[in-house]
Formats: sequence, C-alpha cells, structure tokens
Amino acid sequence: MKITVVGAGAVGATCADNIARKELATELVLLDIKEGFAEGKAQDMMQTAALLGFDTRISGSTNDYSKTANSDVVVITSGLPRKPGMTREELIGTNAGIVKGVCENILKHSPNTIIIVISNPMDTMTYLALQSTGLPKNRIIGMGGTLDSARFKYQLSTTLNCSPSDLNALVVGGHGDTTMIPLIKHATWNSIPVTQFLDEAQQQTIINDTMVGGATLTKLLGTSAWYAPGAAGAALVESIVRDEKKLFTCCVSLDGEYGQSDICLGVPVVIGKNGWEKIVTMDLSADEQAAFNKSADAVRNMNDVLKTL
Repeated sequence: MKITVVGAGAVGATCADNIARKELATELVLLDIKEGFAEGKAQDMMQTAALLGFDTRISGSTNDYSKTANSDVVVITSGLPRKPGMTREELIGTNAGIVKGVCENILKHSPNTIIIVISNPMDTMTYLALQSTGLPKNRIIGMGGTLDSARFKYQLSTTLNCSPSDLNALVVGGHGDTTMIPLIKHATWNSIPVTQFLDEAQQQTIINDTMVGGATLTKLLGTSAWYAPGAAGAALVESIVRDEKKLFTCCVSLDGEYGQSDICLGVPVVIGKNGWEKIVTMDLSADEQAAFNKSADAVRNMNDVLKTL
C-alpha cells in the first residue's frame, strides 16, 4: 500500500505522522513545493520509527511527482490560508490553480488513486477536483465534515462530561462557520439522545461553539489548526486502506440526494476500499432541510467563482 500526502505544512505533516504511526502503508510519500521541506519532515518522522515501532518507509520530495507513482490514496492539503485583505474570489482563484495542478500531476502517475481533499475552501476545491479530473465521483472525497463532526463531539463531551468515543454525532452541509449544520437532535450518547441531558440553551451553545470551532482555534493559535484536521484526514485513509466501511460525514458529489445536484457537500457516507461507497440518507426535519438547502446555496455561490477563472 502506498500513500501520498501533498503539502508538508502542519496539516499535511500531522496527517502523514498519523498514517505512519498506524502503519497504514508500506510506503508514504510527503511532497511539497518548498525546496527540502518535505525531505526534512520525512527524515524527522523516520527518526521516530525506532522509538514508535512502525515500519512504514517515509520519503520526501520537492515537487517531483514521479516519486508518488502508483499511490493508492492521495491526500491534498496544498493551498494558502486566507490572508488579511484577501477577498473570497482571490482565495478561490489562488487555491483553485494549486489544487487543479496537483490533481493533474498526481493522475499522470497514479490514475487509479483515491483523492482526499483538505485544501480550503474545501467544498469548492472538492467540486473542482471532481470536475477537473473526470474521476468517478466515489474517488473524490472532501474531508471537512469528518473534522466538523469531531469538533461537535468535543463540544458535546465537555458539556456532558463524557467520553467523546461514546458519542455519535454528525455535522452536515458546508465546511464553513456559517454553512455547517450540527445535527444535535440526531446525536446520541451510547444510543441515548443527548437532548435528554441538555436544555435548549445548552444545545444552542454547543451548536454555536461547533460552528466557530475553527475560527476559535485560529484566534487562539494565530494560525489554522492542524492536529484534528490531520487526524481527520488519516482517519479517512484508514477506513479506505483497511476497508472498514465506517460512517463519516464527507463532502461528496450529490445527484439528487438530500434534494441537491451538481454540488459537493457534506453528507453521511460509508468509506471503504473503493472510496466513498454509499450515501446514507437521514430523515431531516423541515428546519434541518431548509438549513441544508441554504448551505448548498452558499457553497454554490462559492463554486460560481470557478467559472470566472
């Protein structure tokens, strides 16, 4: 099994580190455009092998995509964060060029790969990856909802004072602080609805804190988060390479599901060896469906910028 992570920054390196520690691949390639950066990160990780006991071979490459040849899974973290004064259109324009170029280079050497997109704005970059590669839709997966759902479980666990692993809770919709929809009415604590333990005010606080989870960390850290995003990417890789058939919220192409088409948006999907293998349909309330439709409209407006590039 061979896995490539494109982008050796904090998120990419954390994702690669998780992949290596779990021995999800015999060969792991870290690629970056910055000279020597991926090679340095790869060497640093390899020097933990004797301490952590993994046998994955990690190598780094400065923009040499031939070293990624025959990758089974590729995780794309490349792109720039939004800087002060940068418009939404400028961010999309810059990152669209990066993501499209990465996809083209990857497919030259790994035409049968499964692509996981972490680059932002993620819903639009996932849609771009699907449109520009022509790959079957099940082989293009946006990670965002997996991270958002983990953040939702964190907020629930701190309020309930329980283990996050005992919680089932999903966030659907877009991967943005105004487009995501934490489905608190569907969340359970070992099969017991969490709403039995939370009043309306507590529920709304958890929803609000989940939605601004990324922005909260950016304010605290002075930059975007990396531990949970990297771990979320690695969790998807694990479900693919081990064919776990786990249920995650992922940004995938919709063709009538949840009332939406010609868009990539976060919905519950089964992740296995073929990529995303099935969309799981939930019975949303009228308010939840309305919020989902509003989220889709916002993402579509972002996608429309691609037409101007």
